[in-house]
Amino acid sequence: MIAFSRAYTYFQQMNTELLGLSIDSNPSHLAWIYDIYCKTGIKLPFPIVADRSGQIARKYGMISNDISTTETVRNVFIIDDKQIIRTIMIYPLNVGRFIPEIIRTVQALQMADCSKGSTAANWMPGQPVIVPPPQTFCELEERQNAINENQNGISWYLSFKQPPEICEKTNNECN
Repeated sequence: MIAFSRAYTYFQQMNTELLGLSIDSNPSHLAWIYDIYCKTGIKLPFPIVADRSGQIARKYGMISNDISTTETVRNVFIIDDKQIIRTIMIYPLNVGRFIPEIIRTVQALQMADCSKGSTAANWMPGQPVIVPPPQTFCELEERQNAINENQNGISWYLSFKQPPEICEKTNNECN
């Protein structure tokens, strides 16, 4: 919770909201939110939903019955503005979440959506995106000619382009 609080402004800049979910009670949440504040000076800037029955956690596969029937594993769900789950990251109980990778994943999803392309392995903001593959033989020939001319790919099935400038500036969907 502290790490997400510290990164909250980055998520806001990406037009991304944070929401915590815990199977603890609301009084328990208040106690640890207050304790975090007293010990660190950090106020959690996002809500935490009390899922006391575990109904939501079970529905989303956040409780690993192999480990415990009551303890949640550390999940991150990235849900887009159309309420579609785009990414699920699952961390075991003894491994902390990696906030820079979560931020990069949000950026990659937004860039892929905005550019109508894909991001490559190890993609970082500012790097080119993969152009969708051609759908016809005519498009394949055009693509191969463009690659030969621009040196922007390996073959017709793997070529790259710089994302639209609007994507770089806002890192939001630009449809």
